[in-house]
Amino acid sequence: MSTTDVTGRAPAVIGGLSTLDRFLPVWIGLAMAAGLLLGRLVPGLDTALEAVKIGEISLPIALGLLLMMYPVLAKVRYDRLDTVTGDRRMLISSLVLNWIVGPALMFVLAWTFLADLPEYRTGLIIVGLARCIAMVLIWNDLACGNREAAAVLVALNSIFQVVAFGALGWFYLQVLPGWLGLSQAALDISMWDIAQYVLIFLGIPLAAGYLSRKLGERAKGREWYETRFLPKISPIALYGLLFTIVILFALQGHTISERPLDVVRIALPLLVYFFLVWGGAFLTGRAVGLGYDRTATLAFTAAGNNFELAIAVAVGVFGVTSGQALAGVVGPLIEVPVLVALVYVSLWGRRLFSKEPANA
Repeated sequence: MSTTDVTGRAPAVIGGLSTLDRFLPVWIGLAMAAGLLLGRLVPGLDTALEAVKIGEISLPIALGLLLMMYPVLAKVRYDRLDTVTGDRRMLISSLVLNWIVGPALMFVLAWTFLADLPEYRTGLIIVGLARCIAMVLIWNDLACGNREAAAVLVALNSIFQVVAFGALGWFYLQVLPGWLGLSQAALDISMWDIAQYVLIFLGIPLAAGYLSRKLGERAKGREWYETRFLPKISPIALYGLLFTIVILFALQGHTISERPLDVVRIALPLLVYFFLVWGGAFLTGRAVGLGYDRTATLAFTAAGNNFELAIAVAVGVFGVTSGQALAGVVGPLIEVPVLVALVYVSLWGRRLFSKEPANA
């Protein structure tokens, strides 16, 4: 496999990955280190990067996310989506894991690990409420997950996010703590605020990916589109991922280096969360009879979180220097290396399934 196939049709086993692909965690580690160094060594860099925003998200991060998502969504076979929407086992499992299990588990972990730190606890709960619509597409593709299933589940999460985020925030920050005799917090955010981020970070690359396939196949045919066009744009996803990581760490490097113990306190429940949710979803997929490709998709869409939305909400409601905002920032810093590791675990676990994935 060539290096341009990083987000394309990955091989069945880790040993089949190219040298570049096999050392993806190294490149991500270097990107994280580069971001931290830039943030510390270049005066005023964070101010410059934050000068232009889309809502509360830095424009460079927004561009990186859009570049990261476009190639993956351009690879989706939109004519196959009906085979996914008819799979009730996967859809119901995904909804339960994302909107019942995930937020409830994060609530429990936040109160277990951060009972004495209310700002971080609230920020962590917000992270748990923001279900993933962006980076999960990269992890799913690297793990040989089903692209069409990922597109459907991401779209489904987006709809639920617009409708349910505010209500779940009210429930987990005010109602449930009140029932349990715990301290309460308020979360004031409108459905439109959430819809804006969904439209930007999912709507734009989804429309671009759909139009690329539709127009490309119409003009040149499917064979040209699959064998010539997609290999050329595939590397953009990896570049977008690494660029996003560099910028994210550059923006938060100063805060992280000044409050390392706080970062560790926030990171511990996040580590437990990612492993429990991913592992539980992977086992659920196998238990309900899904093939490997859809099980991997179920696991990564359940474990990932929409850090763009979580950070935006925390900053917008509590302020950029708040503990809630720091918890939101630590989320992706832990999520990225953990889910990269889980890509390798997922590929290893493929041997537990007898059927090959449809898009392998």
